[in-house]
Amino acid sequence: MTDSATTPGPAAHQKIDTSVPHSARIWNYWLGGKDNYPVDEQAGDAYTAVFPGIVTIARSSRAFLRRNITYLVSEAGIRQFLDVGTGLPTADNTHEVAQRIAPEARIVYVDNDPMVLSHARALLYSSPQGATAYVDANVLDTDRILAAAAETLDFSRPTALILSNILGHVADYDRARSIVTSLMDALPSGSYLSVNDGSLGVDPVFEQAQSAYNESGAVPYILRSVDEITAYFDGLDLIEPGVVSVPHWRPDPGSPAAAVIAEHGGLARKP
Repeated sequence: MTDSATTPGPAAHQKIDTSVPHSARIWNYWLGGKDNYPVDEQAGDAYTAVFPGIVTIARSSRAFLRRNITYLVSEAGIRQFLDVGTGLPTADNTHEVAQRIAPEARIVYVDNDPMVLSHARALLYSSPQGATAYVDANVLDTDRILAAAAETLDFSRPTALILSNILGHVADYDRARSIVTSLMDALPSGSYLSVNDGSLGVDPVFEQAQSAYNESGAVPYILRSVDEITAYFDGLDLIEPGVVSVPHWRPDPGSPAAAVIAEHGGLARKP
């Protein structure tokens, strides 16, 4: 672990509640991870009983992130990443993908879940040439995120902001838009924004399952229309093919044709 840090925040001393299902742990379960509890498995199984396709969405989202980062490092020359709402570590975390290609890459992860904090040491394993850090902060607190991230990242240099399946947890859409704007305003020209989220208008069974989940007592996740997801990129230059169902964003050569799923995302450059 090289040049790494954990910046504690208000959630640092919260206890892990194992009596209520948690989206990060359920997502980890769907990805095949082990960092979850029986209550999360039960919630995950109840969801897949209604909509088995959620496992495909979870894994397609992860693959989209991997391809985004590969493009950013290999083709765009980005060496700094701010990954907000990172969730629990699984395979191909942002720093792993970036540092495989560019060992000098620097990554800051942001989350405010106490279980994620307990796994920060795993997230913080960096190549000797690069750096990783973990910031304990809520996505709503953009000032804190930027101040803490600046301890590791140089915001005079182009940086990629990663918002993967986090903006759906912001109930008010205008507030979600303002979070994106606040964070991107702090980044220089040549920086990038990567967003992907669950989408409305594609699969009514998915929408039914998500509605039931939101009423279960777990922290709600709001699906948004493709137009709403696209609007996060206003003022930026979208990279081809634009905002699409995530399996269709620059698929790996030779991969089989994928169906449209209710998870849309894109990547854009700040002029």
